[in-house]
Amino acid sequence: MRVCVLGGGINGLSCAVSILEYFKDKLNNVEVIVISEKFTPNTTGDGSAGLWGPYLLGDTSAAKVHQWSKDTHDFLEKLWISEDAEEAGVCLIPVTRVATTDTPIADFWKDIVYGFQHLTQTQLNELNRYREKEFKSGIQFMTFTSEPRLLLPYLMKRFQRQGGRILEQKIENIYNFIKVTDYDVVINCVGLGALKLLNDTNMYPIRGQVSRIKAPWLYSVLLDESDDGNYIIPNSTTVVLGGTHQENNFNTSVCSKDKKFILDGCKHIIPALNDAQHLYDWVGLRPGRTSVRLELEQCGEKLLIHNYGHGGSGVTLAWGCAQEVLNILENALNNYKLRSKL
Repeated sequence: MRVCVLGGGINGLSCAVSILEYFKDKLNNVEVIVISEKFTPNTTGDGSAGLWGPYLLGDTSAAKVHQWSKDTHDFLEKLWISEDAEEAGVCLIPVTRVATTDTPIADFWKDIVYGFQHLTQTQLNELNRYREKEFKSGIQFMTFTSEPRLLLPYLMKRFQRQGGRILEQKIENIYNFIKVTDYDVVINCVGLGALKLLNDTNMYPIRGQVSRIKAPWLYSVLLDESDDGNYIIPNSTTVVLGGTHQENNFNTSVCSKDKKFILDGCKHIIPALNDAQHLYDWVGLRPGRTSVRLELEQCGEKLLIHNYGHGGSGVTLAWGCAQEVLNILENALNNYKLRSKL
């Protein structure tokens, strides 16, 4: 069986690793290749903080998001307790999420994380000491960060160690690619590229700008759920300050207005950040979609499995979505015609 994964980001590599490791000892001949125009460190994911948490997923079913994000959380937990934790950039970290409105913060995933609880009024008062706007509610829990700048090279190494191959190549049209190549299965993880490769009008960019600083005294995450809110996410050597979620904005240049909003807003929440060293700014385009597309499409005798449109939850859903892709492929292999062909 020859499998081609299109897309070298977190979802593409998760699918490639899952498929190769699962089928390697089940089929006599299995070949998996990842083809992408860009690989780490040049993917959108490389610039993100890698905090687990469903975010910007449109109308995607909450039940599906819960399953995919739980599978990823379980995967990160296994990495965290393994000898690969440091190499993969996986850390357990306390998180506080607050809101300036009375609207409850979405928490359908609260059974997945550790130690979930609502903030007391005393805790809210402490957070509000230096703010003009008042936080009216909040939650706290512990979960994982898995820094893509480390996780992606780790997955790449794990994939290649099992015999997986990578190819840097630009694909112009997925259906033409399927016709002219001899891959039995194509996994489509092209993210925002689906706008052009598939003419998917349900796709749209969600522009994200962040600043990275050096603040080694920070060991916890704080997220303001307000539409104009900020977030502060420590990584292993830097702290990510954010951020923006500007829909249908293709601008990948740093905006000075956004930078001021980010730095000023985060310093209002944690005044000690005034003493932090500013390192650099970064902009990326999240692959927004009306809902995540994860489904099988039959292309003659070949299979095309779509897995894209993960919004701001690429890391959060990656391993879980890869497991569903794997299940779809396994079920297809149980189809007599396909199995006999392979």
